[in-house]
Amino acid sequence: MQLTDIGANLAHESFDDDRAGVLDRAARAGVSRLIVTGSDAASNAAAISLAGAHEACHATAGLHPHQASDWNDALHAQISSAAADGQIAAVGETGLDFFRDISPRDVQERVFVRQLEIAAAHALPAFLHQRDAHDRFLSILKEARSQLRQAVVHCFTDTREALEAYLEMDLYIGITGWVCDERRGAGLYELISLIPDDRLLIETDAPYLMPRTIRPKPRTRRNEPCNLPWVLSTVAAARGQSEAQVAALTHANATRLFGLDDTR
Repeated sequence: MQLTDIGANLAHESFDDDRAGVLDRAARAGVSRLIVTGSDAASNAAAISLAGAHEACHATAGLHPHQASDWNDALHAQISSAAADGQIAAVGETGLDFFRDISPRDVQERVFVRQLEIAAAHALPAFLHQRDAHDRFLSILKEARSQLRQAVVHCFTDTREALEAYLEMDLYIGITGWVCDERRGAGLYELISLIPDDRLLIETDAPYLMPRTIRPKPRTRRNEPCNLPWVLSTVAAARGQSEAQVAALTHANATRLFGLDDTR
């Protein structure tokens, strides 16, 4: 059984002391491919470096909406050059986050549009983030959708209305360990079966969102890609499918979305 973790923040400082061990544990857990998330200039460079050094890793490059105020010509050039040189599998993490408003909303929107333009120009998928900003997020995506090759709404935790809107736009949906949380994730659990087989993806968003279903309970709060099977198990149960079925279809979906080697 092969698994693809479509969202792992392996450039995060919490992995600095044992990144090689993290990758080894992932491989032993059946996670044969990882999409390493870039979300600012430093993590973009680190993700690209990891992808160059490890066959299992593929990079994204973008600017998270929290850091949208940091957008400048150099960052635009970094992402565009990585896209043109075939160094990344997607543009992002990009989108809107109105939950904390760390960057002003108008700045977030402008930077989101710029990154969608880069994705469209290089025929790359977009790796998307949305929190408490569905209406504006959807409006901007609708404007850009005809130019975009594809996109995935990463770490989906929203409503049925939002899910149906994204599926109507033929987007992929990424599910994290949020669905394993019997407190916060109960509503999401009920929506999992609505996602078509060919639009479902799974991810850890490591080091965040540790699945609460892990037994025995981990001693650390740091999530790792090796915990992806716990997300797989809960998603399979929610869909009434076997773990092998969900593993196969999500691995194939990641291959198609990110243009990866289908032999791995």
